[in-house]
Amino acid sequence: MPIPVRGLRTIRTLAGRVDRLFVPHRAHMQIVCLEIEKARRVAERTTATRRLAELDTRLREIEDEETILFQRLTEANREGRLDLSGTATRLAPRRTAGGFRIKY
Repeated sequence: MPIPVRGLRTIRTLAGRVDRLFVPHRAHMQIVCLEIEKARRVAERTTATRRLAELDTRLREIEDEETILFQRLTEANREGRLDLSGTATRLAPRRTAGGFRIKY
């Protein structure tokens, strides 16, 4: 009787007999990876919270500046100091004869 040829499918191994989640070193590695990701997310959250606080502060400053400017405009309009024609903002034409020249 011939000896049966053993192939890759017939070799007995321990692979698959131990659940990989219960291997202690593998579980510890997963815990470490999760802790590192958690620390990174906490840092991202802290940065985002600080950035949002800065944006909220700037928005309040903008609203305060707008309020002050609107108050000044209404006061100037009541007193008749406001020139709505826009003549004060027009610039006079340039009186120079040549263009801009650079000497080398």
